[in-house]
Amino acid sequence: MTVSLTRHGAIAVVCVDHPPVNALSQSVRQGLWDMIGTLDALDDVLAVILICAGRTFMAGADVSEFGKPPMEPHLRNLVQRIEEARKPWIAAMHGSALGGGFEIALACRYRVALATASVGLPEVNLGIIPGAGGTVRTPRFAGIEAAVELVTTGKPVRASKAKQMGLIDAVIEGDLLEGSLAFAQACDLANVPALAQDRPIAPVGPEFWTNAEAALVKRVRSEAAPLRALACVKVASERSFTDALAFERETFLELRGSPQASAMRHVFFCERAAPRPSELNGVTPRPVRTVGVIGSGTMGAGIAAACREAGLPVILIEQDQSALGRGLANLLHINDGAVTAGRISAQQAADKVNGVIGQTDLTALAEADLVIEAVFEDLAVKRDVFARLATHCRSDAILVTNTSYVDPQQIFEGLSHPERFLGLHFFSPAQVMKLLEIIPTAQTDPTVLSAGFALARAMNKIPVRAGLCDGFIGNRMLKVLWAQAERVLLSGATPVQVDAAMRVFGQPMGPFEAQDLGGLDSADFQRKTARARGDTVFAPLAERLVALGRLGQKTKAGWYDYPEGSRQGQASLVVTNVIKEAGEEALIPQRTWSSSQIVDALLLPVVNEGARLLAEGIAMRASDIDLVNIHGCGFPRWLGGPMHWAQAGGLSGVVARLDALAHEGLAEPPCDALREHSFTGRAF
Repeated sequence: MTVSLTRHGAIAVVCVDHPPVNALSQSVRQGLWDMIGTLDALDDVLAVILICAGRTFMAGADVSEFGKPPMEPHLRNLVQRIEEARKPWIAAMHGSALGGGFEIALACRYRVALATASVGLPEVNLGIIPGAGGTVRTPRFAGIEAAVELVTTGKPVRASKAKQMGLIDAVIEGDLLEGSLAFAQACDLANVPALAQDRPIAPVGPEFWTNAEAALVKRVRSEAAPLRALACVKVASERSFTDALAFERETFLELRGSPQASAMRHVFFCERAAPRPSELNGVTPRPVRTVGVIGSGTMGAGIAAACREAGLPVILIEQDQSALGRGLANLLHINDGAVTAGRISAQQAADKVNGVIGQTDLTALAEADLVIEAVFEDLAVKRDVFARLATHCRSDAILVTNTSYVDPQQIFEGLSHPERFLGLHFFSPAQVMKLLEIIPTAQTDPTVLSAGFALARAMNKIPVRAGLCDGFIGNRMLKVLWAQAERVLLSGATPVQVDAAMRVFGQPMGPFEAQDLGGLDSADFQRKTARARGDTVFAPLAERLVALGRLGQKTKAGWYDYPEGSRQGQASLVVTNVIKEAGEEALIPQRTWSSSQIVDALLLPVVNEGARLLAEGIAMRASDIDLVNIHGCGFPRWLGGPMHWAQAGGLSGVVARLDALAHEGLAEPPCDALREHSFTGRAF
């Protein structure tokens, strides 16, 4: 049975067993609803413990019911029925109690949890808010400030912190059921805590709401749900319990049908499917127990840190002791930063560092299961590394290149056992960025490809398979964005205008701010390499800036000027003159740009490039393109990625606006694949 009952004297234990995460499906809701009636009728039951089988407490709504008509009993009614039950219910939590699962826990008179458990209200990550009283009950237990943090960020908190906040009553050590029974027997069940609706909320001054809203607007930009969640907590603090529940429900229903919620559900399902692509069903990944990393600079140290996060021992290789010392210092700095930020303890940081062995001799990799190269982005250098690795590593060891642009097929050409080679493109900083592009060659064995996806899962990254081309998916699309940004400058806009327009759209920073942060020299090197291959490159302005020594923040001058000690860019007269001269030389007509026109000019060509990537087979799914742009390029999550955004807005409009831009010489015309999808109405 999904919901079962056992008795321990006067204490009833209701167990939910609905694998894999005890989601609140209709059968679970109905089982709990019926159980309340059964237990309320038993005079010899004094209290009820609600516990779950498997790896977690109830972890929220059943995603299979998303987008379908809701079925009774509705969650909000079930929550109220538990809260008003004749017998006090005790939520006994392990794993994650999230969303509706935590709203059910809040309806119980008591809440206990294992120390490893976490609780939270993550609904804003789906473009909605809690819909069963989460914004109304949470401030009555934890106060307004804590409630605002929980419902506007969606971030869960561990049991110990939840107890400090007043959200749970006890942290259980040892067996959860035994501890819960002991807790219930120790409670004064004749004097149970007040219902949430009867608990007062400590007021805050008006300046709290003003400051909270200002901080939230700065953080979430155009994302709607967090601001609406804040409004619900404010209403909960100012109106009656009943009115606050009604306001929350109205807000929830309004958001549930919004374009942002649709986009974020799209991203949720894409992320859920990405680590286990259907084409690898039934393929057993080659085992990876020990990892070698070649190169310990910023990228190599970040990759080593990501491997340690996955619990894998790492052998870090450098060319000499001096370089190795710097690399180990990089690794130490990464972990010290995590301690300072409160993400890990000092002991955990020490364990992570101690799991890395530094060596200068490739023979140390003789028994490594997987080796990742993270050296200079140069074909000759990388080929030399793998030629030597092929003689020192086992013939079945997986050999991986971390490359942003260089074709892995060329890197591995002519080496023995080609089935074991794989490309992995980590985005910098590798220990932070969630995206991992996985690039098989024509000879890569499915078990090796599957091992790449398994490694991504262990690292908690979003893996996307990409085909062989310059820049793969992410950098190829980014190259289009940057070229379009320069075309807009040449025709009358300024860097300040372009960056501001993209921030308003929802990007964390504009393209010129991003280039200054990363350094203009990196892209310049890639352009020179591309030209050497015979490719056509468009970056007339960036190349002039590089020639002037303006490489970004590192030289205190790039697209912007950076006064001494400041990372805040200022408009540059030098750049203004460079743009003017280049525009006059090319005889480009000048025009006035609005923010929406700038967004179109930059992003519609990106959509067009996405359609090309799909047509060429470089990207297997439109959802893969969306994930790459969200997790690697800063595309707003609440818009669902460029392909979802374009389709939601109507592809016929995209084609028409691209045709207009192409007519002005400001973009490439729509490709055949994009025109076909627009004409047929078929989804990407």
